[in-house]
Amino acid sequence: MNLLLCSGLIIFDATLPLFLHFFGRQQSDENHKTLITNFFVEIIMNMSIITMYLKINWSDMKPVIAVIDDEPDILELLSITLTKANFKPELFSNANDLLEFLTKEHCNLIILDISLPDMDGYEICKFLKRDDVYNTIPIIMLSARGEEIDKVLGLELGADDYITKPFSQRELIARIKSVLRRAKHDEPDKHNRLISIDEDACEIYINGKLVELTATEFKILTILAKREGIVFSREMILDELWGNQKAVVDRTIDVHIRHLREKLGEAGNMIKNVRGIGYKFVNR
Repeated sequence: MNLLLCSGLIIFDATLPLFLHFFGRQQSDENHKTLITNFFVEIIMNMSIITMYLKINWSDMKPVIAVIDDEPDILELLSITLTKANFKPELFSNANDLLEFLTKEHCNLIILDISLPDMDGYEICKFLKRDDVYNTIPIIMLSARGEEIDKVLGLELGADDYITKPFSQRELIARIKSVLRRAKHDEPDKHNRLISIDEDACEIYINGKLVELTATEFKILTILAKREGIVFSREMILDELWGNQKAVVDRTIDVHIRHLREKLGEAGNMIKNVRGIGYKFVNR
């Protein structure tokens, strides 16, 4: 905030004479100078809010990679590697934490170790691939077990790839990108559905036609759509958008929802208003 204030004051000091000259004031009177001063103060005080909006957590738009491994060093290495490759890593050291995460959040791919403290990696893979909610999430098994039988078992249980430790970071990233491309290609044709959300590309399609949304509108739609049928209060949506940094009133969400519905056209009816509570998404 100090940096913002300093920047604003520098801008004020440099441009005040230009403003005065533009308005035909070679020698400023007090009222005119006060008006311009207030104008710049207003800009400076709102710069933090503007910055917050610009940060609308574009990191949330990055592909989310869930990593489960019981070795802290491996988790740290993967976190650094994935972040540098423009992914958003979510780290877990046991199966229960991962499964709890998946009930609340979305992820684009799972990197799965086999030897875990509370559940065998093969069992996790088997469970996820047999569940209608999670079976479309790609899984890459990452294990020190390098025998052919281990790889065959993992792939037969539904894993999309199998990498042995130690591993090349570049090769890992290349394989992740390859698996994500295959997963996207295998998705049902988005043009055959009324509404389709491509989180990787940050795109929304209505009847196969691309709809332009703001970052905030896109984020609100994904928040609601990923947990279809769940009612979100305005406060909950604000928390999802900006967390503790929010500096707007909850009725701001109503404005975004109204604009979002208008842009979605007939699909806008999928965003339902729950009187006195908030909103939910129903894809019917």
